[in-house]
Amino acid sequence: MAEKIIEKWRTIASEYLIRRPWLTARRDTIELPDGRMNDEYYVLEYPSWVNVIAITDDGMFVMIEQYRHGIDEVIVELCAGVVEPGEDTELAARRELREETGYTGGRWRLLNKICQNPSTCNNYTYCYLAEGVTKTSDQSLDATEDIAVRLMTEEEIRQMLLNDEMKQAMMATPLWHYLATK
Repeated sequence: MAEKIIEKWRTIASEYLIRRPWLTARRDTIELPDGRMNDEYYVLEYPSWVNVIAITDDGMFVMIEQYRHGIDEVIVELCAGVVEPGEDTELAARRELREETGYTGGRWRLLNKICQNPSTCNNYTYCYLAEGVTKTSDQSLDATEDIAVRLMTEEEIRQMLLNDEMKQAMMATPLWHYLATK
């Protein structure tokens, strides 16, 4: 029996339903390789995102705590944010870390590149590891940000993950990756 070959779908038409700074949704009409049509395939468009596993020289993880309205909870997360148009992803990650936490420097590398839901979202999150960061300034938050910096040990991070306390999947993934490969 021949192995099935999966082919890309063909977009026949697209219509934007909403275009706002933090929400862009479109409805596509798509044709599957076998000719079947779907005239209601919805895609959420987002810019690229970054997040940072930032670790100080003494092994403390630089985390943030903030309220997340979608789930109506205050949660602990990695520093993260949006990549501005034309901005390099590592520079965006460095900028977000400095703005949200006041930490800079260190040795940086891309840890992984992930999608939150490739079925209906069009963007990637670039996950960076920054080791040896130091506190060099105060936070420089956007008008709508209310963020507290939390320094945590690796064991505290591991326990958060094991106890299902890390609610942001786009942040749990790189943390698990880091712990599994270090």
